Amino acid sequence: MYRRFSFISPTVTILAIVFLLNTFSQAEPQALLTRHVRDVVADGRAPLAGRLPGTQSFHFDVVLALRDRVGLQTFVQQVNDPSSPSYHQFLTPQEFTTRFGPSQEDWDALLAFAKANGFQVIGGSRDGMDLRLTGTVAAIERAFHVTIATYQHPSENRTFYAPDREPTVDLPFRLWHVSGLDNYSIPHPMFVKKGDYAKAHGIDPEKVVSHATTGSGPSASFLGSDMRAAYYGGTALTGSGQNIGLFEYLGYDIADLNTYYSNVGQTRTATVTGISTDGTSLSCVDSRSGGDCDDTEQILDMTQALGMAPGITGLYVYVGSTDTAIISAMTVTTDAPLSKQLSCSWGWTPADPTTLDPYFEKMASQGQNFFAAAGDSSAWSASNEAWPADDANIVSVGGTDLTTSSAAGPWASETAWADSGGGISPDSIPIPSWQQLSGVITSSNRGSTTLRNGPDVAANANFTFYVCADQTTCTANDYGGTSFATPMWAGYLALANQQAASNGDSIGFINPTIYPAALGSSYSTLFHDVTSGSCGTYSGITGYDLCTGWGSPKTTGLINLLAGSSTPSFTLSDSPSSLTITQGGSGTSTITVTDVGGFTGSVTLAASGLPSGVTAAFGTNPTTGSSVLTLTASSTATTGAATVTITGTSGSLSATTKLALTVNSSATPNFTIAASPTSVTVAQGASGTSTITITSTGGFNSATTLSASGLPSGVTAAFSTNPVTPAANGSATSTLTLTASSSATVGAATVTITGTSGSTTHSTTIALTVNASTGTANFTLSLSPSSFTVDERGSVTTTLTVTSVNGFHSAVDLSVNEFPSGVSATASANPVTPPANGSSKVTITWSASRSAPTGTTTIELIGTSGSLTNQTPVTITVAK
Repeated sequence: MYRRFSFISPTVTILAIVFLLNTFSQAEPQALLTRHVRDVVADGRAPLAGRLPGTQSFHFDVVLALRDRVGLQTFVQQVNDPSSPSYHQFLTPQEFTTRFGPSQEDWDALLAFAKANGFQVIGGSRDGMDLRLTGTVAAIERAFHVTIATYQHPSENRTFYAPDREPTVDLPFRLWHVSGLDNYSIPHPMFVKKGDYAKAHGIDPEKVVSHATTGSGPSASFLGSDMRAAYYGGTALTGSGQNIGLFEYLGYDIADLNTYYSNVGQTRTATVTGISTDGTSLSCVDSRSGGDCDDTEQILDMTQALGMAPGITGLYVYVGSTDTAIISAMTVTTDAPLSKQLSCSWGWTPADPTTLDPYFEKMASQGQNFFAAAGDSSAWSASNEAWPADDANIVSVGGTDLTTSSAAGPWASETAWADSGGGISPDSIPIPSWQQLSGVITSSNRGSTTLRNGPDVAANANFTFYVCADQTTCTANDYGGTSFATPMWAGYLALANQQAASNGDSIGFINPTIYPAALGSSYSTLFHDVTSGSCGTYSGITGYDLCTGWGSPKTTGLINLLAGSSTPSFTLSDSPSSLTITQGGSGTSTITVTDVGGFTGSVTLAASGLPSGVTAAFGTNPTTGSSVLTLTASSTATTGAATVTITGTSGSLSATTKLALTVNSSATPNFTIAASPTSVTVAQGASGTSTITITSTGGFNSATTLSASGLPSGVTAAFSTNPVTPAANGSATSTLTLTASSSATVGAATVTITGTSGSTTHSTTIALTVNASTGTANFTLSLSPSSFTVDERGSVTTTLTVTSVNGFHSAVDLSVNEFPSGVSATASANPVTPPANGSSKVTITWSASRSAPTGTTTIELIGTSGSLTNQTPVTITVAK
């Protein structure tokens, strides 16, 4: 399912805004804490080409600084130190904000700053430390005291835009960063198509690598489930109770994921939820289907994460246009529960490689691990970007070439993948403490003793996978890359976090744990040490190396290190967890025993805390699975609320679950009737609705016939459901539609709605007003904005308002007379039906492909309903 990233802004009073505006005008411009000017702009390697139009608008993200970063870094060390009282005492996002995040005053000031400069807020929160905005180039230049110029890219055949100087702001404090001010580095996915690789190296695709011969997919290709069998090999852990977050710059087509599962004969149980962090479209349609998007990366991320951890609760796909917007959303609980394992298979070059560090440090404080693909172009270098995989606060994932003993079988052998990224940080990131341990960096692996080395770990990345994408034929043994290995590791950690949760714990940042452990005698139980193969200038060797790190995960050894050994036990759950029964009646709940850590025993169930006069009986007792609990109340049972405790016992093990029980006094079955709204206004020739609700009391559970009386001449009443039957002590509804003919009597009337069941009758009233028709039913169209500029490969969102005139209440089909070349549009709803004498809004997203020619075109947006046609002009400017 899809849902948009929501934003709720704090209320800022007019007086506060005036005060803050006065503060801005008096403050000296403040420099930001990170760099924004690209080196090629600063040193002149990128020739000036021009300026962006002042009216052009785009998304950008303003990031606030931490209030106490030194304190945060100290806490991160303590929360990962087993000897510290703070060990694994992870923070919630709200607790993080209270201790280390921006102050409420700074947040309010930033909101006022955005409003004063005419920016539109599209997302962000104080907990997320960022405010996501849209604005024109002219407004951005004024607010940040820069010029957004265009430059010739020194190594790519294109121009890019970027600020000509470091931004400053008229605020009484320093901001951390502003993302989205340049497009010098376009993010790219970390996968490789075998044919593209062969063409680049001038060889036959079939000579790149032998096809997989041990996978269980088509043509013996590897499925995500094969990676689970190779690297985990068990069945007890599935990721149950865990969530995984995916970092993506593009949306996806869920049909491609469904095709994958259908083709391989597997069933997906985890819910996939798309979250747009800054208005970026969640849709991704390939050009062969009329779009301009490729969802290969996004779908393969899903199949590998879900293949490793098929039982997770949710897979959350965070989509955005700026790195900080996506990362920020992953660290809060605004639209999704916090995912403890996060995967990023994209690479790009930031203006400042420290940009995301506050967020990565925040993740460590919240018990989150961020896995980043190390790349697919062999050894890292200044021209072979490594970021974010060379950041010291993430887990860098390299690639291997895996062989299994059989289809869906265990690990057999592994070598370093020739194209795996790895090496010494090109961004000059200092070496972290856990890589300074004696024995990590050696003369054999040729790592740096002063800079960050990578990767940390690895998994299969060879051209041996089954891939479905872009609404076209799926492929086997055609794609490879550390893009595959990275979500595998996120899935593997979900297994470990499931085990940790059963032990009452959660896993912290894994690098400070795995490095010292891998140096010990248990190394061979934790990792498959990859000791052969090479990746450019580095090779797979015994121990840590700069192609595969410590290697790939080895069954449950690493899980037990991170999560603690799994002790066989069990948990209890009840469904439903609350029951309401009446004196003389009964109710049921299913009690389920869930095995933990290989538990295989039977469990004896008992109930305690029962009110006087209530008895409990279990359908199966003892049980190894589930048992139906029946609670029966005598005619004299004590009424009121009580908590019933269900206890399961197996030898020395026990577990409990609680059920909320309410016992009501016996009473004569009856019902009530209500209308919402209680007043309806219609025009001649139009209609209106009200919801009629029948609510059961005393266990009433009979059909109730509805009728309407007191109708003015020319008005008719119709019920969507009639009769209606409420559940015992529940309710049922029916929609009443009141329709006035063109000659209906105008004025006010009281309509009585009556419900009848046998000899029982109840009624309610609706105040009805019939207004005279003022003309022919029609509709109008209004688009805002009606004139806009869209970049090539960019998109712009507009709002169309469809307004009913004279009681119009029919479906309106939307279309255009023609699209400019390379421009397309999607509507959030089509057709759209406005309420009578009301209006409906439709979001229309206009997108320009890479082939769209620049220029301005005016087209007509057309609405059609039967013989009625209305239109409104749209002026579209396509810019480079």
